[in-house]
Amino acid sequence: MTVVVSNKIWLEGSAARAEGKLLSDNPYPAGSQESADWIDGYTTIEAEQLVAGPDAGENL
Repeated sequence: MTVVVSNKIWLEGSAARAEGKLLSDNPYPAGSQESADWIDGYTTIEAEQLVAGPDAGENL
């Protein structure tokens, strides 16, 4: 389970993903809690899309 300390930074990561930025555009120092929160925000969108998508062969 991921622990997010800063919701603001999590939202920054999520917004960066939506804007088409790269994961490597993370502005926080590697290994810091801020970096982890940003990455979690960036990657959570992707995971939610995979879960929310229809199963193969499912009619829309």
